[in-house]
Amino acid sequence: MRGVRASDRARTHLLPGSHAGGGERVSGPDAGGDEQPPEAEDTASVAALGPPLLVLTGPTGTGKSNLAVALAERIGGEVVACDALQVYRGLDAATGKPTEGQRARVPHWLVDIVDPRRDYSLADYVHDASRAIAAIHARGRVPIVAGGTGMYLRGLLKGIVDAPARDERLRERLRARLARDGPRRLHAILSRLDPGSAARVPPEDRQRVVRALELALSAGPSWSQRLAGEGTWSKPEERFRALKFALDLPREALARRLAERVGAFFDAGLCEEVDRLLAEGVPPGANAFKAIGYREVLRARLEGGDPRGTREEIVTATRRLAKRQRTWLRREPALRWLDAAEGDEALVARIEEAWRVLDSR
Repeated sequence: MRGVRASDRARTHLLPGSHAGGGERVSGPDAGGDEQPPEAEDTASVAALGPPLLVLTGPTGTGKSNLAVALAERIGGEVVACDALQVYRGLDAATGKPTEGQRARVPHWLVDIVDPRRDYSLADYVHDASRAIAAIHARGRVPIVAGGTGMYLRGLLKGIVDAPARDERLRERLRARLARDGPRRLHAILSRLDPGSAARVPPEDRQRVVRALELALSAGPSWSQRLAGEGTWSKPEERFRALKFALDLPREALARRLAERVGAFFDAGLCEEVDRLLAEGVPPGANAFKAIGYREVLRARLEGGDPRGTREEIVTATRRLAKRQRTWLRREPALRWLDAAEGDEALVARIEEAWRVLDSR
């Protein structure tokens, strides 16, 4: 497995003791849709109403990475990626990672930190991002959390509830039952054991159905009862004093940009990258391969089709992702929306002015 490029090692940070997988999965690397149960409260959190941080989010393809670098240079910041794909080493063609030049200009955290043969979870992200933010604050710098994975952002800002450890033997039995009986049969069982979780998790989300059943079959209160008693993401309190901005573009303009972006994926070697990852031992069922672009090319490869023939399918999936991200982020409190068409210079000036006001309080 190819590791982090030498030029990246000096500029992309993973804190000592950070998780590199092994926690609970999110529903997929392009997660930005339905809320799922929060998990594993992080112990390295920064106190609520403590030092501030800046959030830069928005749908895919709106220019968050470029703006984050320009903003970091202006206000003395470092970028903490909030992206479920950019954590994986070797997934480069279709993940929109910051360039080597951008990483040379500004330190980036939580990029290229996980072997794609492992799963990286919401709990992992909250732990690692919290420690990164604390380290940045300790040096008197400004943390800029930048990316479009809404679930990661929600977990970081709201915190997550401690969940029982995974029971691998039970999980394997549930997966075997899933393969035999199908997801709707397991979802019906979940409805009897924990109706609240069943209402939250759709039958089609096999991964979350299995995890919800695993929790339902564990000792103690049901997961829904735990959430009711210990808190959910609906509460107003947040772990950080965050100034939050979201970039967006008119739908037609963004649709054109996303089509061009998918074309760039193929030009950057997406098909060859999938082949290399498979050859290096990344299993087809890995969480990393559930990402838009990778999953379509992988399926074409496994079915003997032409991976390049998936381009329009990937364009459609990417546009749907942008729509889901926009819908998710509209529920984010105190989020200020900006028109990405204004350009980085104007946007940096606007955000810097708001930041100076917050930082002076």
